[in-house]
Amino acid sequence: MLNDRLPFSQACENNKQPILKVLKEYISDQESLLEIAGGTGQHGEFFARSFPNLLWQTSDLPGSVADLNLRISEANLHNLPPALILDVNDSNWNVKKYQLLFTANSLHIMSEKSVENFFSRIPNVLQQSALVFIYGPFKYDGNFTTKSNAEFDEWLKEKDLRSGVRDFEAISELAVSVGLSLVADVQMPSNNQLLVFSR
Repeated sequence: MLNDRLPFSQACENNKQPILKVLKEYISDQESLLEIAGGTGQHGEFFARSFPNLLWQTSDLPGSVADLNLRISEANLHNLPPALILDVNDSNWNVKKYQLLFTANSLHIMSEKSVENFFSRIPNVLQQSALVFIYGPFKYDGNFTTKSNAEFDEWLKEKDLRSGVRDFEAISELAVSVGLSLVADVQMPSNNQLLVFSR
């Protein structure tokens, strides 16, 4: 039964099972993961339960961590510690190094500069042979994959002109520039993708 005191996203509820199916292909004996933009904490709680031997460390912006920690506290899982305050634009994220990094539905709500900062900071928080998972909608060759993604992009820009659905090619270039290689680009439900990069 859902606790109505806790932050909730229907999108998270819908996509957690499809994301888990892909994560299971890549997560085996790794011990630590950093989640950027933990949001409602639904992903953190669900994936921490799904990978009980994996420390799932969530994080979010200063104004969002309190809500995120509501769900984490309620979950009371040994491998889901309190969320960290983390702004991708900070020059030092002030976290340890992790074997895995995960972020969902975040790049399109960041500015283009914040996306660049996100990638430039990644090497500082990844161990050798780390994997990076990025979930969300993308454009290919400058084109939206669906009309609904084009409409979503317009909606995002109405809220904040700096946001928007990102170009897959631009994201790939940023990843390569910091020593990441594309392992997989998995088509997901609701016109999303799950990009997997390795270091």
